[in-house]
Amino acid sequence: MRISAVVLDMDGLMLDTEPMYKAAWQQASAELGCTLDDPSYMTLVGRPTEDCERELVRFFGPGFPLARFRSRWPELWRVAAEDRGIRTKAGLGAFLSFVEGHKLPVAIATSSDGNYTDFSLRRAGLSGRFPIVVTGDQVAQGKPAPDIYLAAAQRLAIDPSQCIALEDSDAGVLSASAAGMVPVCIPDLKPPSEAAVLAAFRVLPSLDEARWLLARLIAMGQSVG
Repeated sequence: MRISAVVLDMDGLMLDTEPMYKAAWQQASAELGCTLDDPSYMTLVGRPTEDCERELVRFFGPGFPLARFRSRWPELWRVAAEDRGIRTKAGLGAFLSFVEGHKLPVAIATSSDGNYTDFSLRRAGLSGRFPIVVTGDQVAQGKPAPDIYLAAAQRLAIDPSQCIALEDSDAGVLSASAAGMVPVCIPDLKPPSEAAVLAAFRVLPSLDEARWLLARLIAMGQSVG
């Protein structure tokens, strides 16, 4: 079974945005008198915003001013993105060039909503490069449910088992695995959980290693199902 398509997460995998989200969420929480510590924040990585907001209410109690938080953290995040831009992760350019050179269809499957996705890709200089982009607000259930990856496969018109999915988070790896794709984990802010390691086809340190793996799979026509 050949790998016929590539599906990419965005935040933390292609774009170095996770530290920006972390800083914005922690500062917004602090301004509202709540401490969102690093271990608590790490449980939110890769999940849809709505799920994360529910977790905040669980962390801090029903009195947490969610509406104020919901308006404040995007302000902080956008100011940082406008001031400093959004950096791409090491090896992304070479990886995309390899994929495009082999004429492999590619899609994005991100938990971010459409507005944030468009803004982030534009600030990173990637606007218009991906013809298929599935965002968290386009599916019924976010990661780790398989919906977003199944939607990506449907729009690619390629069986999920022939898609390699690159992810940085536990939720993303579990989502791609549940969809029947070939998940490759490239951790960003936190090491993968035991469940994610078991679900992943490979855990790799960078996009460069992912490019080499993809090259081997293409060359071998290897079955990875």
